[in-house]
Amino acid sequence: MKKTIFYPLVPLLILLAAASLACLASYFIMLGIGDLLPLRKVISKTTQLFLVLSIFPAMAWLNINKEALGFAARPVFFKQLLQGFGLGFLTLLPVFVVLYVLGINVIDQNQHWTAELIAKKTALSLVLALIISLIEEPLFRGILLVGLKKKLPAIAAIFISAFYYAALHFLNSKTDVPSQEIHLLSGFPLMLEAFANLLNPEILSAFFALLMVGLFLGILRTQINASLGLCIGCHTCWVWQIKMNKSLFNIDFNSDYLYLVSSYDGVIGPLVTGWLSFAIMGYFIYKKVKG
Repeated sequence: MKKTIFYPLVPLLILLAAASLACLASYFIMLGIGDLLPLRKVISKTTQLFLVLSIFPAMAWLNINKEALGFAARPVFFKQLLQGFGLGFLTLLPVFVVLYVLGINVIDQNQHWTAELIAKKTALSLVLALIISLIEEPLFRGILLVGLKKKLPAIAAIFISAFYYAALHFLNSKTDVPSQEIHLLSGFPLMLEAFANLLNPEILSAFFALLMVGLFLGILRTQINASLGLCIGCHTCWVWQIKMNKSLFNIDFNSDYLYLVSSYDGVIGPLVTGWLSFAIMGYFIYKKVKG
């Protein structure tokens, strides 16, 4: 019983270990790159790298194979990517329609749009979105969710993995350390600052929206076996839509409905929280009526 209670803290310990290693490794990276990137960015990216690499020893420790992690056979996986992309498009498009109709999003009139420019931005945004999803989904809807489900009920595993997913987006520091002042332990104060940011009340609106995103994807992952491709496709489309929205639209900060979005990316916020909550409830009502 005691082990089960403390099991949700294991991901936190792994995160702390990854961040601590990143703080040390980043010192040596900074020696090589100089002022190319700020120390806080190097620590952030290195921490993400260590977390992704932790998937492989975790799979061995938990005796989880690729299928249990959520990867279907290659043909099915690629089919799931397309299906998930379509699901992502249908689930987030209404949000952008509302943001435009309410005047929160206004078309960027300063940009000279051409078919070539839009095509380039579309392709680049899509590639970046896919990379982000290929990193985050095997980590959160893969090893973390599956590992938690081994010891906890599915609903608890979904919620805890969604909580970690949302929290990780706000582990950041704004302090820049001059390269000439960096020493081996310089990263640790930045790490403490990043974790302290989780207590910042200004992140709550975006945090709850990302928590709902994590719940939606966690439910999707657990309702269908070996469905990580669906999650990756859906996540990719969401990120792609958000990036394209930033390229095509500006935010009207004088809008009476500005409270519906957060300052995190100008999209996620109470509107996304409410919409995805409605979508999740609708799914379970449909499932109950059908079943």
